[in-house]
Amino acid sequence: MAFMNKPLLTGASIAILVSLAACSGKDKAEPAKEKVQVPAAVEQPKPVPDEKLTEEVKLAHTDVTGVIHPATWPQGKSGLSRDPAIETQITSLLASMTLEQKVGQTIQADIGSVTPEDVRQYRLGTILNGGSSGPYGDDRALPSEWVKLADEFWVASMDPEGVETPIPVFWGIDAVHGHSNVIGATIFPHNIGLGAANDPVLIEKIGAATAKEVAVTGLDWTFAPTLAVARDDRWGRIYESYSESPEIVARYGGAMVRGIQGKAGTEGFLGADRVVATAKHFIADGGTSGGKDQGDALISETELRTIHAAGYFTAIDAGVQSVMASFSSWHGVKMHGNRALLNDVLFDRLGFDGFVVGDWNAHGKIPGCTNEDCPDVLKAGVDVYMAPDSWKPLYASTLAAAKSGEISMQRLDEAVARILRVKIRAGAFKRGRPSARQFAGKTEFLGSPEHQAIAREAVRKSLVLLKNHNNVLPLSGAANILVIGAGADSMSTQTGGWTISWQGLDTTHEDFPKGQTILEGITELVSKAGGKTEFSKDGTYKTKPDVVIAVYGELPYAEFKGDLADLAFKSEDDHLAQLRAMKAANVPVVSVFLSGRPLWVNAELNASDAFVAAWLPGTEGGGIADVLFEKSVQGATHEFTGKLSFSWPRSADQTSLNVGDAEYDPLFAYGYGLSKTDTVAVSNLDESIANAGPAIGKYVFKAGHNQAPWALNTQNVSRVNFDRFAQEDAARFSWQDDGMISFDGEAADMNNLVQPDAGLILSVKVETAPIGPVFLSAENASGPLAKIEIGDQLRALPVGEWQKITVALRCLSTKPVDWTSISAPVVISANAPLVLGISDITIDGVSEEDQKCAGE
Repeated sequence: MAFMNKPLLTGASIAILVSLAACSGKDKAEPAKEKVQVPAAVEQPKPVPDEKLTEEVKLAHTDVTGVIHPATWPQGKSGLSRDPAIETQITSLLASMTLEQKVGQTIQADIGSVTPEDVRQYRLGTILNGGSSGPYGDDRALPSEWVKLADEFWVASMDPEGVETPIPVFWGIDAVHGHSNVIGATIFPHNIGLGAANDPVLIEKIGAATAKEVAVTGLDWTFAPTLAVARDDRWGRIYESYSESPEIVARYGGAMVRGIQGKAGTEGFLGADRVVATAKHFIADGGTSGGKDQGDALISETELRTIHAAGYFTAIDAGVQSVMASFSSWHGVKMHGNRALLNDVLFDRLGFDGFVVGDWNAHGKIPGCTNEDCPDVLKAGVDVYMAPDSWKPLYASTLAAAKSGEISMQRLDEAVARILRVKIRAGAFKRGRPSARQFAGKTEFLGSPEHQAIAREAVRKSLVLLKNHNNVLPLSGAANILVIGAGADSMSTQTGGWTISWQGLDTTHEDFPKGQTILEGITELVSKAGGKTEFSKDGTYKTKPDVVIAVYGELPYAEFKGDLADLAFKSEDDHLAQLRAMKAANVPVVSVFLSGRPLWVNAELNASDAFVAAWLPGTEGGGIADVLFEKSVQGATHEFTGKLSFSWPRSADQTSLNVGDAEYDPLFAYGYGLSKTDTVAVSNLDESIANAGPAIGKYVFKAGHNQAPWALNTQNVSRVNFDRFAQEDAARFSWQDDGMISFDGEAADMNNLVQPDAGLILSVKVETAPIGPVFLSAENASGPLAKIEIGDQLRALPVGEWQKITVALRCLSTKPVDWTSISAPVVISANAPLVLGISDITIDGVSEEDQKCAGE
């Protein structure tokens, strides 16, 4: 179990959690060859002494039965009192609503799968746009198009035909680090960077700026903030967590909610420049075993309460109006079906007074349920089904369950009352159509100078200086600066996932024309200071520089597609060779590392004179230059103030590494962070990766996503991601004539996977059967291997059903193959129309029957 035999951060009381911040102790991080000396000014939290542990926490190891005891949870209270006038209005509305209208309020559809006419006909209560759904099918729709579509949905919902009282529709969006689906918006650092800033006042400003930009597009509701306390750094959503410590998450939960919604009980609460916030994902999404997204949290009830609920206490106190249930489970029980937690704890004990929304088709994961039919989730306490593409059959089945009594009228009315209460509080019945609202269409507030300044401040405060050998920092703006690395001029790398699209891979500078890449920020500053900047992705240069700034890191990812097997940084370029070449040439190297989590980068630390953890900074890349140099472009002096909100691993297998652990031995401890005046000798670190997983795994394509080191390339083939089991976990490839898809990379050693019974296993769905030949092949350093014709296999499969096809690796060549230098393990080509869905491609053992090749 994830946290057994480890002392816990104490009690249900946030007061004790906050006391952690004041604790200081000797840094015990000891690299293999050299101890990291921590400046006296850097206070390091330490595990809470035994005498401070409450009896409740000492008994943590005994309460892992999976049974919830609501009475042990603190009694909370929403920061928003009920208004008798609103309660009277709700009673009147419920009395006037048809059963069909009530069921419609509980259904949420994605704009890619619903029309305004559908909203009118089915009286749907809410809509959303998923990570890759834009107005009218355009991810890059102009702000005016968002307002136009919002009007169309609102007008449809208010059509009085067939109902006594129309209910305004609510539109929700993942504005998780700014209004990140909309071009031209301000994109703030992802939560992991904000956690390093440890500044609740700044967080509230970010929430308010985001809400105003959402209001510009006429929307009502954001699915933020994420209040996960991430405890395993392999989790693909770790950058959505502020910290491994509940103390920071607790400080931020209420602050972000106040920023988004306004202060509860005041005139400005849910005013024209605010929207409804969502605390998510309830609960313990950051505590799953192995850091597996949507996995199972095998932890005690005490840990649920003292660690993973910390942000919800303060969010509820701030009057948060929506909570999103987690995809994950607790001791095998999916959260969407856990009434004890969703109702008995969340509402009855914590005092939440809004509504609970489900996650993307997560109701279909409940035993006995499908995406189209799941009364148990409503009965468990979810009020709004998030049914992006399954909404129509789900509406029908939910209506049938309400008519039969399987869903009681009492529970249905309770859910609808919760929804109506939030809508009334948000002024939905008074504000009118979206385009008529105060900030709608006023694009001067989208990416405004004021919001950019807040974002730039957030970037500066989020930077954590891990190494500064010989005080190479701060840099002089008058110097000859060489900037290298693929991340330096890449808006997608610095903004990360959940930006324009779900995965954020295709974000461009054109999407955020007011923003700056890191290179642009450096170039502007150096030019103004009288220095010179040269940029080279590959590390070559015309004039030997005074110093090199290397910008590199992880490519964007989101949710389960970011789950890792270990914490070794696996790059798709030759950045390390570039760093070492600069060191060999006696050129000081400053590394700016872009990542969504702490990663094992000992080799990069050794090859750098200074090393900055810059996380995922968003659109204001100039904030990094502000701190690297002696003076910012505005002439101000900025110090490194960021401190690690996540412990930094000493080895690639230190995946669950949290302050308070019994055997806490990080490379850099929670709370670590240097200033420019600190000189810390971090070098000669152990670069061995013996404990990490293999660089080449058995998956070539997994859940609709290519797996490192393989890059997916297409030639004359279109690709669209779609859902199989989860959001966009499969890809649809369409051939019209000659075309090819291939998974390419530098020559890789695959001998560890090539056993005598190995084969390629493809999970496919034929949507349009091929009318011509289809070939599968692979390539090594010597060129293509044999082509296997798989067209007959595909034509034999039932159209529209997921099936598996298998090709034994031995069939790919009639002669011995050098598996130490494979450059493309899978190539699929066709010369006639074919539409093929693929979710996974795996190299694994296959049956004796599948070992046969054609003609045998």
